[in-house]
Amino acid sequence: MGSIALTLVVLALLGADVPHLVAGAMAAMVSTFAVREKQRGPQAVTLALGLPVAIASVTLAALLHSHVVAGDLFFIALIFSAVYGRRFGDRGTALGLIGFQLYFVSLFVGATVSDLPELCVSVVTAVVCSAVVRFALLPETPAGTLQRLRDAFRARFAQLVSAQLDLLDAGPQEADRSLENVRERTARLHETALMIQGRLEEGTADEGTARLVQRRVADAEIAAERLALLLLTARSAERTDTLTLHLPGAPVPTAGRLPVRDEAVETLRRDLGALRLLVQHPGGTALSHVRNRLLSYRDEESLPGASPAVQDVFRGIGEAARAVLGLRIALDGPQDESDDTPSTARSREELDAEDAAIDAVEEDTEREEPTGLRRPTTRAAVQVAVGSSLAIVGGELLSSDRWYWAVLTCWIVFLNTSSTGEILVKGYRRLLGTVFGVVAGIVLAGLVGQHTGTAFALVLLFVFAMFYTAPLSYTLMSFFVTAALGLLYTLLHTYSLSVLVLRIAETALGAACGVFAAALVLPVATDRRTNELLGTVLERLGEVTRTAVEQLSGGPPVELLDQARDLDQALADLRAATQPLTHPVTPLRARRDTARYVVALLETAAYHARSLAATAELLPTHPSIAADPRLRRAGRRIAHNIEAITAHVTDERATDRVERGPSIASLLEPQVPGTARYGRVTDRVLRHLQRLDESVVGLARPLGVPVGAPGGT
Repeated sequence: MGSIALTLVVLALLGADVPHLVAGAMAAMVSTFAVREKQRGPQAVTLALGLPVAIASVTLAALLHSHVVAGDLFFIALIFSAVYGRRFGDRGTALGLIGFQLYFVSLFVGATVSDLPELCVSVVTAVVCSAVVRFALLPETPAGTLQRLRDAFRARFAQLVSAQLDLLDAGPQEADRSLENVRERTARLHETALMIQGRLEEGTADEGTARLVQRRVADAEIAAERLALLLLTARSAERTDTLTLHLPGAPVPTAGRLPVRDEAVETLRRDLGALRLLVQHPGGTALSHVRNRLLSYRDEESLPGASPAVQDVFRGIGEAARAVLGLRIALDGPQDESDDTPSTARSREELDAEDAAIDAVEEDTEREEPTGLRRPTTRAAVQVAVGSSLAIVGGELLSSDRWYWAVLTCWIVFLNTSSTGEILVKGYRRLLGTVFGVVAGIVLAGLVGQHTGTAFALVLLFVFAMFYTAPLSYTLMSFFVTAALGLLYTLLHTYSLSVLVLRIAETALGAACGVFAAALVLPVATDRRTNELLGTVLERLGEVTRTAVEQLSGGPPVELLDQARDLDQALADLRAATQPLTHPVTPLRARRDTARYVVALLETAAYHARSLAATAELLPTHPSIAADPRLRRAGRRIAHNIEAITAHVTDERATDRVERGPSIASLLEPQVPGTARYGRVTDRVLRHLQRLDESVVGLARPLGVPVGAPGGT
């Protein structure tokens, strides 16, 4: 928004007229959001290359203004090149966006050859102003972005603790809604953790620091999720299944409620509030006594007198406080230790030992990339070129002056989509946002009239809202875009009700052309896309599980955090791809419920796999965790079942069967009577293995994988 405002000020001082002010504002917006590299050097190179691309685009648009057929053919070629350019990474994507959007801007303002000098001045001014804002006025560095993400992680962690506190107090009528709030905030915390992990290499001083922060973020996320599970268990008559936290609509296990006036529950309520305060304000000596009290719950003798389930919640608070301490040390460096109690000092010693044990292990893996029309960028380029051709023809039948709106919609619905179902959902959301945006544009245009300053101020506000809501709701983003365009039409003296109604028609046509091209030209069915991603998730899950169990069994140390991160990213991709299947308006309700159940089971399995990975990395430093070779036997069955399910997902002719058997704990019964049952392997490891085993076996039914008769492995 800053680059747009600066561009408008400079162009106004230069005496530019309204059409060129509009062109400059739109060019500034494009040159700002198109550049996505993380480092300042590559950003500068991309912006510098973007300027000649922008000039060439507006020049060709002006030259071809009166040559309809040649202009349409060039526009289709430009669209194909812009989408194909995604295969060259962020820079190729940015240059393609700049070329397409500036051609569209020229069509929007009706640029002709006589307008070229002023139009080029507007574009150059916009790019220069964008560079000034990006590199001088509001510099965005990887370290600064990481700092904002860290702050967001703390804020979302605190929000999750608040939701857990509400769940503690919720009565039977409010319990399900409180649990849904916990689910939503757990998902948001996970999203922020993934974003942080994607910025660590550029935003930290060295690889060791990056790995340390990655570990501490993962610890905090696991501790927060475990605390929610322990709270649910404390409300229930029996241990809560982790699936409850991941399956939308799953009810609270019982309608019961913890006693309001019980002293232990009052203490629990107080300490959850204290944990939230510690997360929000990790610094300052005033909070040291709060931190010390919460960390003391890691010692058995400090636990308040209560039922075992409630005592487990206090233990969870202690582990969460330890995670907050570790995160603070990793992010902010050494802290004042003068107020430490023995339990706090012990936690610091454990964290220091873990930090010293972190060792970077490089793993180079090469994956075969598809070629030709099987390459996603090539396929998308062909699809969007065909869809745009149809949109041009249909758009010109609707209006010879506004046909490009259909092309723009067709282009946009292909951005960041990989299947026909995703394109259909995106087209529907854009059309919905456009309809409401047209209504808002009609009202605002009537109120603003020809007050240029007021109109541009509202446009800036809507641009800010567009970027702010883009990650939250595509419908809202489309609403603000359309409302802003209504104001721009007013400034260009082309506002009328018929123009905005035409905008709806062109949007619907563009979305329909996009869906038609996606469905008939090199189509990728939603089922095929989700099966591919499901196979990837299962492969990653198997890798993390095998590696963690092998390390817990005494195998050599392997880098588990990167494997866990790959699993989380694959699961995020699958969750996005299943949106067409889980959309509320889908008529296939049974299929929707199955997709939700499968994703929830995978999220449950991923949580336990992450926890196993985190525990395995503690082996060199944690006195209560030691390798136990018997775990290989338990892990062998889980790994086999994951492989069996993966085989059925990737090959319908597979004959593998999922094996059921005795509980994980029973597999570790001593062979010699009188010997230690579990050795030094903690109960927590066994619980994670058991829940992981149950989640994997649970995937068999919805995915149609045969299950063998119970028996040993």
